Amino acid sequence: MKILFIGGTGIISTACTTLAAKRGLDLTLLSRGQYSSQLPAGVKTLIANVNDPALLQKLEHESFDAVVDWIAFTPADIERDLKLFRGRTRQFVFISSTSAYQKPQTHYLMTESTPLANPHWDYSRNKIACEERLMQAYREEGFPVTIVRPSLTYGDTQIPLVLNSWQQSYTAVDRMIRGQKMIVPGDGSSLWVVTHNTDFAKGLVGLLGHQQAIGHAFHITSDEVLTWDQLFRIVGAAAGVEPQLVHIPSDFIAACLPEKKGTLIGDKSVSVVFDNSKIKRFVPGYCSTTTFAEGIRQSLAWFNADPSRKQIDHQVNATMDKLISAYEKGMSDAVRSFA
Repeated sequence: MKILFIGGTGIISTACTTLAAKRGLDLTLLSRGQYSSQLPAGVKTLIANVNDPALLQKLEHESFDAVVDWIAFTPADIERDLKLFRGRTRQFVFISSTSAYQKPQTHYLMTESTPLANPHWDYSRNKIACEERLMQAYREEGFPVTIVRPSLTYGDTQIPLVLNSWQQSYTAVDRMIRGQKMIVPGDGSSLWVVTHNTDFAKGLVGLLGHQQAIGHAFHITSDEVLTWDQLFRIVGAAAGVEPQLVHIPSDFIAACLPEKKGTLIGDKSVSVVFDNSKIKRFVPGYCSTTTFAEGIRQSLAWFNADPSRKQIDHQVNATMDKLISAYEKGMSDAVRSFA
């Protein structure tokens, strides 16, 4: 089976690249950058800018059983992909996001039929617009789209805690070890699902070339559901410490840090539980097997293997300290006003 990944070296896509190679798929990665020499054996590369008009000519005599675009975020990206791959692929997989689901939701259990509506996050609204354009192309011209919606997905190189630095995610572990307070949005009891990238890969690779998946949307997540307090404490336990948690309302955080409104009010401050029945029907045997506790131990082992990986985001640290100080001062002032 001949597969093209646009991208393929991110946290999620790297695991999919590894599994696709392991299963013997004929995989090519298209990207502007230079690929790591550690790519799995047999994986080919095409160094190109996906937005370069000359790429259309390069693909003139190419065809694929499946194309996966890991980096499309706007309807303009989708128009580009439609132009590039009409008549050149039997399946086009768009990587969307579960953050596109209705916020606030009207039912705790999310299925693929949950309405798509997120007034709080531009990222999610763009993903929704991309999905709508692709489904229009499917209905009107038979464009062979499959939509996949990941939730928060991580791998060995990531500590996936809310409000942590994404690029320097050891920051959260370092704060815990040094006894600094950790911010948990809300009261810590809202439910959340975190998925290891190797588990996500089982579902994604299982859908490649699956003709019955054309025209369908799938989320691929873990079945393990934990509270945010539990997630923070699991990371602390793996690091050998008890984290000092401070619960701050998401509305307060978003008011102080407006740039966090989307990822909090539009996503991580609400409880989410996903019904994975659909992906299990289409990919028999799909099962998420890496618990968060196990995955975090693997992540910490990766960081501990090379101290240079333990980069700290000092700006995030300063912002967290400032936010905690403002919240505690506000609470103290409020208590005095009622005394």
